Amino acid sequence: MIRLVISNQRGGVSKTTTATTLAREFADRNKRVLVVDTDPQGSVSSVLSLKPEYGLYNFVIEKLRLDDCIVPVSKNLHVLCSSRETTKVETILMGNVAREHAFTQLFSMVDKNYDVVLIDVSPSITLLQTCAMVYAEQVLIPIGMDTLSFQGAMASIEASRSLNQLLRANIRTVGLLPVMVDRRLAMTTTVLEGLEGLSVGMNIPLLHAIRTDQNVTKAARAGQFLIDYDPKCKAVEDYHQVADELQFLFKEEVHGRTANT
Repeated sequence: MIRLVISNQRGGVSKTTTATTLAREFADRNKRVLVVDTDPQGSVSSVLSLKPEYGLYNFVIEKLRLDDCIVPVSKNLHVLCSSRETTKVETILMGNVAREHAFTQLFSMVDKNYDVVLIDVSPSITLLQTCAMVYAEQVLIPIGMDTLSFQGAMASIEASRSLNQLLRANIRTVGLLPVMVDRRLAMTTTVLEGLEGLSVGMNIPLLHAIRTDQNVTKAARAGQFLIDYDPKCKAVEDYHQVADELQFLFKEEVHGRTANT
């Protein structure tokens, strides 16, 4: 099973685009996919033009059934949306014992119905992001071609380390994903070189780069998946390769665990 938190402590680095595009990619491969939006801005529902009756708040706090809270986008793809009420989730969970394990307790009872769970988080370390990371244990970091985005990636890696120490968790970064890549720009070369060094130094896979593509913004404005808006665009091709890489990485991890048991 693939569980991934899409995280970077910097906004505007295609986290939601990455979550929704990979979700659709895996769903088209006949995998059952759940997308969880933990950002109070409700980016996923906005990008996909979803109008949920219930969402994350109702599932986590009111304990409604997951099936009643999700929006079925297709046969294989479900979305648990977020809204302004999500801010209340964090406030209420703050008073709970073992609050960092809230998602583990809740989603572990229902995720057996899915092959892939992708969690989109806000660009800051919050309790909900902590809950997501403790539950998923796997983090994918999209990184834009600027120094602040690179610094945000480093902050995400450090957050995982800190949680592992404080909570005895087992969170790891499964990949660094360069996004909005325009190789004509000098800054792109600088950031990619930095990512290559980071990848080697910390033994984190550097995934296939996502090229700059105006269709990403156009698809979001149209409320469509990128592949529906333009199935032949550059970004779709790139995300297809990233999905291949992620599947390979998770298969390798499973084989490794099997060999060690």
